[in-house]
Amino acid sequence: MKLLEREELCVCDIVAALDMVQPKVSFHLNALKEAGFLKDRKQGRWTHYRLDDSDFFRRSLLLSVFERISKDAVAEDRKRLEEFLQGKPSRGNVVPLAEKRRCRGRCK
Repeated sequence: MKLLEREELCVCDIVAALDMVQPKVSFHLNALKEAGFLKDRKQGRWTHYRLDDSDFFRRSLLLSVFERISKDAVAEDRKRLEEFLQGKPSRGNVVPLAEKRRCRGRCK
């Protein structure tokens, strides 16, 4: 969730950043969405997530958690995310079908 603090991300972006398999990431993102911490948006075949800051209590809870997470704890994830985003086509943040494999955690 700390990765979503700055911007909305596609599931494939989060998969690349966390270096995890897509089903596991999607499962946890959906659980966070159902708990009211995230909102999602569909764009074609892709789902994009962002923090849901519409509820003051949940937003306060997230901010207090984020304060306790050190920058070092997410530095490696942010680095992988930045590398992935630099190599990702920018056409509306939708990855073309030919590039689909990159959105399955295999983008090393």
